Amino acid sequence: MLVIGTGIGGCSAALAAADAGCRVIMVTRGAGVEKSSTVRAQGGIIYRGKNDSAAALMKDIMAAGDGLCDPVAVKQLATKGPPLVREMLINRAGVPFDRTKHGGCDLTREGGHGIARIIHCSDWTGRSIAHALWDAVRAHGRITVIEHQTAVDLLTTSHHSHNPVDVYRPITCVGAYVLDNRSHHVGAVIAKQTVLASGGLGQVYLHTTNSEGARGDGYAMALRAGARLANMEYVQFHPTTLHGITTGNFLITESLRGEGAALVDRKGRPFAGQYHPMGSLAPRDVVARAIHQEMIRQNEECMFLDISHKPAGWIMERFPNIYQACREFGVDITKGPIPVVPAAHYACGGIIVNLVGQTTINGLRAVGEVSCTGVHGANRLASTSLLEALVWGTWCGRDVHREISETRRWYVPRISPWIEEHEPVDPALVMQDWMIIRHTMWNYVGLVRSERRLRRAQRILRELQTEVEQFYRRATMTDQIIGLRNGLETARSILDAALRNPHSRGCHYIEASEQPL
Repeated sequence: MLVIGTGIGGCSAALAAADAGCRVIMVTRGAGVEKSSTVRAQGGIIYRGKNDSAAALMKDIMAAGDGLCDPVAVKQLATKGPPLVREMLINRAGVPFDRTKHGGCDLTREGGHGIARIIHCSDWTGRSIAHALWDAVRAHGRITVIEHQTAVDLLTTSHHSHNPVDVYRPITCVGAYVLDNRSHHVGAVIAKQTVLASGGLGQVYLHTTNSEGARGDGYAMALRAGARLANMEYVQFHPTTLHGITTGNFLITESLRGEGAALVDRKGRPFAGQYHPMGSLAPRDVVARAIHQEMIRQNEECMFLDISHKPAGWIMERFPNIYQACREFGVDITKGPIPVVPAAHYACGGIIVNLVGQTTINGLRAVGEVSCTGVHGANRLASTSLLEALVWGTWCGRDVHREISETRRWYVPRISPWIEEHEPVDPALVMQDWMIIRHTMWNYVGLVRSERRLRRAQRILRELQTEVEQFYRRATMTDQIIGLRNGLETARSILDAALRNPHSRGCHYIEASEQPL
């Protein structure tokens, strides 16, 4: 089995498959887990609250998803998720979740949740989970990790077989072309099953909470291979990132609002209650648009999040990462409010998969943010993403072992060799093209959309894609040119989905004054 990516989804899939007896190869663009989105997750992961139930969790997920969630997928998450947290994260990986004085996991509440059911490791939850799972992966005798590798394209019988007659076979993935970023050699990695766990797409926007690796690689590779994608227009913007041109859109976790932080304007006046009965604890899409609209209405560059009414010692102990980061930028959260703005955060859509991560292409699976399980619908409920990646990663890995064990004969075609090209890549051109993508997506395909904006974005990106594809075919293969091509194709996918959907729902908001698209 080949796993592309080392976040919670990829590591869970690798561990589950290897535990069952499969040999696994994992490839990652960087070293370890530092480039994964999992590392950046601050708030926590869903567990089981006091007097909680699967039905109560399902109700909250479906409400946040605005009528677009798949009930079957939501039920799998709600019923199998909390037991897997205990089995895989607490017992197997030993993730050091914060405890109460009585020894139980400390529970907090986040926006959209009816009760406190989120467990955490201060405000470093994702990092703690990622490193614990990574240690388990590196210690496993059946898992081989190859670092500094960039997946170029998926290998399929229809596109890459040396035998032209294979075009008549059902599309089947048999691995991937992979670039070694040190030797600059592109080689083929053949696998009976390939799992995309490549993360998200936030880097196609000017402002994002995502790591630099979240540039849409997996979505683009799946599209070119012929996989079905859905709900790409539903890009969730996190309501609260630290405002300031030097902050890099540092995320301010939703847990602050769960612990009592209030959204206020520059004069300290709360405003979230005007947009939703839950006020500062409303679902993310509502809160993000509320901040956006108040910024426009009051002609302000940001709004504010205030938790300074809590004891200073408690704030520093509960949110040490955020406290320190804000201090570095001149903000003391124990004494005053945090300036915040929304930023692109999470893709609710992606590659369509079933309950075990199987895509519409034989031999290709997807887990984590790159996939579309149906759990998130039109708007993701807070802290469901880590749980979704854990559940689908684990069940994917187990099902891969089942399929490999039950299949007696595998057809592996002779793969056409990679053809090297040698035109130098000009970093200035790559940087400029990325700026065009990011500004276009932020201004025209962002929090609030309209037909006029979307049509202008279509003209800009269509012309740019023609130029980039022509250059890609002649260029020396580098991680940078691969990322640019994939980012542009992913941006086009978001735009095209937005153009096809004239109805405001969840993260996809069309101005009411506009005519239907």
